[in-house]
Formats: sequence, structure tokens, C-alpha cells
Amino acid sequence: MMSRVKKGLVAGVAGTVAVSLLELPNIFLNWFDPTPAVIAHVIGMDGNMAVGWALHLAIGVLLLGPAFGYLCPRLPTDTPETKGIAFAVGAFVLMMLVVFMFGDQSTFTSGTGFGAVAWMLITNVVFGIVMGNVYGRLIQRDRQRARAMSGMAAAH
Repeated sequence: MMSRVKKGLVAGVAGTVAVSLLELPNIFLNWFDPTPAVIAHVIGMDGNMAVGWALHLAIGVLLLGPAFGYLCPRLPTDTPETKGIAFAVGAFVLMMLVVFMFGDQSTFTSGTGFGAVAWMLITNVVFGIVMGNVYGRLIQRDRQRARAMSGMAAAH
């Protein structure tokens, strides 16, 4: 059986992969400022997409996933997906505070402004839905295994 934090780590991988797949067409079609570009700009490495991607992946997998696993039972909704959305919107608010505190007026460079902020909110919600779904499935799998194990023990 996996701990909640390990389940969150696995769920964070799934959510981060889903968001990364959404970011790929955005990068090539230049709809909005890509999240990795914004991350790179905020840390002072403007234009360094490799660093932006590395931090994007690390934050989603190593920070947000385990944090969700730890906080999930305490979140105020009923389903894992809505818990994921609540968590992801909270993470979005914190991210925007960091972006606006440490970024500058050129953080969103393509002139999309609000569109880039909306895009980040949408991708965070997708992250939350995927992460919550995977986490919920892992919880369900462990419960089924525990029931099967207790049924086996009672049969002897």
C-alpha cells in the first residue's frame, strides 16, 4: 500500500503530463504566454525554456503532487476531482501572487495579458482534475486490496 504522499506524487506526475501536453500546442501556436516561459521570466532567466520546463515539472511533480496527497482528506469537497480543482485553484492563486510579486510589467510579454492568466487558470484546473482522478483511483485500488486481504484472512 502506498502512502498518501506517494499517491500524490504519482497523481502529480499524471497531472503535470496532462498540462504539459496542453502547453505544447500553445508554445507552437503562440496563443498565450506558455507557463514555462513565465516561470523562466519570473526567476530572471527570460527566454530559457529548458529551465522553465524543468521547474514546471519539478513544481507539479515534487511539490504540488505530494502536497495534494497530504491535504486531500482535509479539502472541503466530496469527490477526488473536485478536491483536485479546489487544490489547483488555491495553487493558482499562490502562483499568481508570486508572479505579480516577483515578476514585472513585462511578465506577460505577448500582449495576451488576461488571456495568459486565464490560460494558466484553465491548465491548473485540468491539472487538478487529472491529479484528483488519479489520486482517487489509487485510493480506491488500495481499499479494494485491503478488503481482499481481510477477506482472505477471514477465510482461513
